[in-house]
Amino acid sequence: MLHFSLRPFRTDAPTAFVMHTNDPTVAANLTDPIPHPYTEAHARAFLEEAMQPVPLRRCIEVAGECVGAIGLHPKVDLWRCNMELGYWLAAAHRGKGIMTEAIRQLVPQGFATFPNVMRIVATPFGRNVASQKALEKAGFTLEAKLIGTLVKNGRVEDEWIYAVRR
Repeated sequence: MLHFSLRPFRTDAPTAFVMHTNDPTVAANLTDPIPHPYTEAHARAFLEEAMQPVPLRRCIEVAGECVGAIGLHPKVDLWRCNMELGYWLAAAHRGKGIMTEAIRQLVPQGFATFPNVMRIVATPFGRNVASQKALEKAGFTLEAKLIGTLVKNGRVEDEWIYAVRR
């Protein structure tokens, strides 16, 4: 596995972040707030928010460059004891075990930082096998397959729900 680190986001170098986030395969597997094309203005807005303590977000850094992101987002109302895990990784670094290990590192940090959280959930598209495998290798369990519940880029998608509990 390639060496990487999880670190807080900084606003000092958005260029690499924009380059990697602007890959259409990134936006294709994320929720709609991450657009394509992805501009420096999008990055500045994201980075400003990502540096706040909640949600808990980290840059995935390889060789001094931000090549991905991972974060835990608190849920509200009936789901207030849950957090949602979201992540992406630059294409050049996929398939090397980085995301599985990043998930393994962030989940305990999330449980330690947010003592009321009992469950961390992730919801990859049914077609995103790589994401499903990363979650399973990191200890998440498939809880449900919701068929045809999401619409991404005009296409109906399945939502798979994975979770890990305290």
